[in-house]
Amino acid sequence: MKQKTSLSLLEAFVPVVVLVLLLSINVGIYGDDALSGSNQFILLLGGAVAALIGFKKNIPYQDMLHHVAENLKSVTGAILILLFVGALAGTWLVSGIIPAMIYYGLQILHPTYFLAACIVICALISIATGSSWTTSATVGIALIGIGEAMGISVGMVAGAVISGAYFGDKMSPLSDTTNLAPAMAGGDLFTHIRYMALTTVPTIVVTLLVFLIIGFTLDTSTVTQTAPMLEAIKEQFTISPFLFAVPILVIVMIARKTPPLIALLVGTLLGVLFALIFQQSLLQTLSGKDVLSWTETYKVLMDATTVSTTIETSHPLLNDLFQSGGMAGMLGTIWLIICAMVFGGIMDAIGALKAISAALLRWAQNTFQLFASTVASCLAINVTASDQYLSIVVPGKMFAKAYQDRGLAPENLSRTLEDSGTVTSVLIPWNTCGAYQSGVLGVSVAEYFVFAIFNWLSPFTTLLYAAINYKIKALKSSH
Repeated sequence: MKQKTSLSLLEAFVPVVVLVLLLSINVGIYGDDALSGSNQFILLLGGAVAALIGFKKNIPYQDMLHHVAENLKSVTGAILILLFVGALAGTWLVSGIIPAMIYYGLQILHPTYFLAACIVICALISIATGSSWTTSATVGIALIGIGEAMGISVGMVAGAVISGAYFGDKMSPLSDTTNLAPAMAGGDLFTHIRYMALTTVPTIVVTLLVFLIIGFTLDTSTVTQTAPMLEAIKEQFTISPFLFAVPILVIVMIARKTPPLIALLVGTLLGVLFALIFQQSLLQTLSGKDVLSWTETYKVLMDATTVSTTIETSHPLLNDLFQSGGMAGMLGTIWLIICAMVFGGIMDAIGALKAISAALLRWAQNTFQLFASTVASCLAINVTASDQYLSIVVPGKMFAKAYQDRGLAPENLSRTLEDSGTVTSVLIPWNTCGAYQSGVLGVSVAEYFVFAIFNWLSPFTTLLYAAINYKIKALKSSH
């Protein structure tokens, strides 16, 4: 049996360069349609390039397949959540829950303050639930609809939603990444959260200020008149504050540590129940029959859950909003995640991730370079492994001793892992988080990238603190 040989840094980067180059060409040709399938194939081609390098280094085919299988196993929960989010969106549309959110939101939220309000609302819900994914799947969808109805760019709204959701996700003790980062660094949860607030709070304040300035510069005279829209919603749906009971219950369930899949299933089933209670007239319209039979009701509700639903109103803009792809609408995103996990699994199997991280670690000769290496490592793994958790686990394991040897408290590492690993995952289209958020919100990563201010500003904040040696905590034993 031939001896495995380790990769050089150049060899480790070859699949990444090929992937980025091919994706750039592909997006240039297909534009927003690149996520419909061509990007997925490019990820498989990137994986094939990595596999060829692996064969050259005598990495067995079964080893690579095993790593791919482990990667796919790690995203089982994410794939199921995506399917349930599609189901939830469909049932919440036909039950009138999302239209009710839009109806009341249009009356309460002024366009000038709308983007800042999106950040605050999403931050509060994400802190309560510990999940940026749940936040986007519930209020995020509604806020996109309200913003679109107001005539505000969906990229801006999605950027505000994601900024708020990821702030809450980082600062919540219920968040899996917030628990994972100190575990990898060798610290404890609440010390990590308090220390992370030093970079996270200023970053969200800057983000809020930017969105307030954007709000004041918006030309509100061009904002769509809401009165005809409100009338059109009431013509088609029975609108009631009681409809808010379902999203509130789902958020409370997740805040009380109910597994997200169970909470989303309950939310979906309650959406079906509320459609039967509140929207019988709409169900008859969707069935296209004069008399609404049990069979036709079942078909309308099952179609809303699984395939697609389009609700026509007297206002053309609402017709674009009141569409849902159901579970089938999430299959493109799931396909993307599967292909990204193939690429990431092979990169891990051939030792490319280890080679990139090790090179960054060797470069770190002082405290700032150590922080910069950690940030670069998190970003590199978010791009190559396409997984938020690996961007915390791999650098966490690799850098823990280096921080300790330099006399730095573990909170420095755990904070940097979150500032650069957790929040940047959503900025990469083929990362599980980028694919999820763009799929759920219906807004491409390219559209919201610039406006996800909190997410791309966070790594710069942590590097600034390291550069000026501000709030860099030493190990107690070093005093």
